[in-house]
Amino acid sequence: MKLGVRWSLHGDGRTPAPGAVVRPDERLSWPRTAGLGAQHVVAMFGASFVAPVLMGLDPNLAIMMSGIATMIFLLATGGAVPSYLGCSLSFVGVAAVIRAQGGSSATVTGAVFAVAVALFLAGLAVRKFGARIIHATMPPIVTGAVVMLIGFNLAPVTASTYWPQDQWTALLVMLFTGLAVVCLRGFWSRIAIFLGLIFGYGISWIFDRVFGQIHSVAGGTEAVDHWRLDFSAVGKADWVGLPSFHAPSFEWSAILVALPVVIALIAENAGHVKAVGEMTGDDLDGKLGTAISADGAASMLSTAVGGPPNTTYSENIGVMAATRVYSTAAYWAAAVFALLFGLCPKFGAVVAAIPGGVLGGITVILYGMIGLLGAQIWINAKVDLRNPLNLVPAAAGIIIGVGNVSIKISDNFELSGIALGTLVVITGYHALRAMAPAHLKTQEPLLDEGTSRYDTEAEARAGERTGDGQPPVANS
Repeated sequence: MKLGVRWSLHGDGRTPAPGAVVRPDERLSWPRTAGLGAQHVVAMFGASFVAPVLMGLDPNLAIMMSGIATMIFLLATGGAVPSYLGCSLSFVGVAAVIRAQGGSSATVTGAVFAVAVALFLAGLAVRKFGARIIHATMPPIVTGAVVMLIGFNLAPVTASTYWPQDQWTALLVMLFTGLAVVCLRGFWSRIAIFLGLIFGYGISWIFDRVFGQIHSVAGGTEAVDHWRLDFSAVGKADWVGLPSFHAPSFEWSAILVALPVVIALIAENAGHVKAVGEMTGDDLDGKLGTAISADGAASMLSTAVGGPPNTTYSENIGVMAATRVYSTAAYWAAAVFALLFGLCPKFGAVVAAIPGGVLGGITVILYGMIGLLGAQIWINAKVDLRNPLNLVPAAAGIIIGVGNVSIKISDNFELSGIALGTLVVITGYHALRAMAPAHLKTQEPLLDEGTSRYDTEAEARAGERTGDGQPPVANS
């Protein structure tokens, strides 16, 4: 079926044969498919529900629009790319910066809407010119640096906003979540963030019973006595109802802060399509542009009604790898579940009640993982950081992004943090590449002995040898 909404039954519909996989155009029995869909919702729950809370947006609307976004993605890709689209964490830092500048939720969603448009157009460009346009404009050194500075730019949010609300709960949640990520296996390791949230709720409840109220900052600027876990809004919330919609508002200063995130989204989509293609054995390179455009279109719809942007979720790739079930029918089931959850305000109130200390413990790991994904991009692409052409723009951009360095251009306009860091990385790399000598421009991987091509050529021209006659130690 062209739209990928019909599936043939795999075997007896119960259990795949040993070594067999359930392909995207196949399905198990509907009860088992529904169960897998619920599993996918749980897998994406932790990050996808934390994100709108951190961005100050309605979690009910976020989960509803993630379900709709997933449906749009599956239809656009013709069911060839099994994927769940959850709330993107890449925008958390952007939202924090915009709100610090006095922006509202409408300003945040307006800025993100502009990024979604840029992502949609980037997908169309990839469809027309091929993936080489991504590699030409955003080579791995650029993409990795931007992803890294976006993640590490969030460090002050954890340090100054969430951790101080309840440092001991934050510490325990951080330790528990870290152990869950490392020590658990299979599906359980994929839902480590979700397990960390549950653990945090439990610890907060126990601390409230044992120690009473805590005196700390909670959603304001002054320290006050308050309960760590406050479910008062849950009792008042209805079981069934629509989430809170609002129209976006567009401000150039906010849009410029948010635009660099499009690089991270393109990298996420490209990595997702590549991973799914390797798992299913299908050549999905031709679907890359469509996948990027579909993500952009889905995010445009979500932000147009006041929801957060969406992106493909690696947690759900882990579920597919563990179950060897790549059926898009399971993702349709997950999307339906998400839609139903979004229509339950009481469910959203539970999510919104996440204690600040719990967010502190989770975001320490979560934000760090986002930043280190940039390093993973470098490792996978064998980026040589001894080459000054790679090292200089990446180093400068990351420090600017992490340190929130700013340049005031006029009384009403300045560039800082993520936006300025990204600008320095991209323009710095391409400008330096245009002026650099030929031996610095090679894109080849490191040699086995750890000597990069530019080192070899430079030494050959100078007639130099290493002092002890041994090759240099290879980079890890």
